[in-house]
Amino acid sequence: MSTTTTKTELEDVALAAPDAERLSALLVGLDRPPRPSALSASLTFGWRAMLKIKHVPEQLFDVTAFPIMLVLMYTYLFGGALAGSTQEYIQFLLPGILVMSVVMITMYTGIAVNTDIAKGVFDRFRTLPIWRPAPMVGYLLGDVLRYLLASVVMLTVGMIIGFRPEGGVLGVLAGVALLLVFSFAFSWIWTMFGLMLRTEKSVMGVSMMVIFPLTFLSNVFVLPSTMPGWLQAFVNNSPITHLVSAVRGLMAGDWPVADLAWSLGWAGVIMLVFGAVTMRLYNRK
Repeated sequence: MSTTTTKTELEDVALAAPDAERLSALLVGLDRPPRPSALSASLTFGWRAMLKIKHVPEQLFDVTAFPIMLVLMYTYLFGGALAGSTQEYIQFLLPGILVMSVVMITMYTGIAVNTDIAKGVFDRFRTLPIWRPAPMVGYLLGDVLRYLLASVVMLTVGMIIGFRPEGGVLGVLAGVALLLVFSFAFSWIWTMFGLMLRTEKSVMGVSMMVIFPLTFLSNVFVLPSTMPGWLQAFVNNSPITHLVSAVRGLMAGDWPVADLAWSLGWAGVIMLVFGAVTMRLYNRK
């Protein structure tokens, strides 16, 4: 029996020899697969973010149910008191609450980054021969689709309850495009926190401490002229205020050049500063 077993093993080795030779030739060959470009690697990681949503669809709660709740709650809660009717207030509120909702959900980028770090996934990414920022850019590209979905949901609900943008389709598309550009840049702040802090709860806590004052102390719900003078100084220079004014103006059919310039300028500065800090932390972590 032992002789038969040994003979069988030798035959298996002989049959596997050609495959082993081909594998050895492949491993020692001079031709290597081309290195993926920065765009290709970033899009691949963006697709990875989309696949995570596919397998865990509950992640879409914050871009579907949450925006609907905000639109309905603030419209019918404040509409009569602030504007005399919900129909008038929704024209003022919807662009602002759209900005507020999308900016608030940008913090989930940092939470996702922190979760992957805790699981050791980023250690694998660092060993790959790819463009270094690709995993981070991929996260943000994947989240842009979430921001777009939230915008569509809120605009649909707004149209149902009476929102009528005077800027038409072009004005709405321009406002949403500006919001997506700003949100992409703003998300770099949370990637930095995702790398700095130890747990996802810490990332969420710090994010809330930053986002809530920044969004509520703005012109989302009321005009800054109704606020105390010392508060107006902060609100009028807030990046969220400039963004809300720009989106509101575009959807109303205007082209607020100053607010557009401020919004794009803030987006550029945020991405430049926090993008550099994020990549420095990523390379050192």
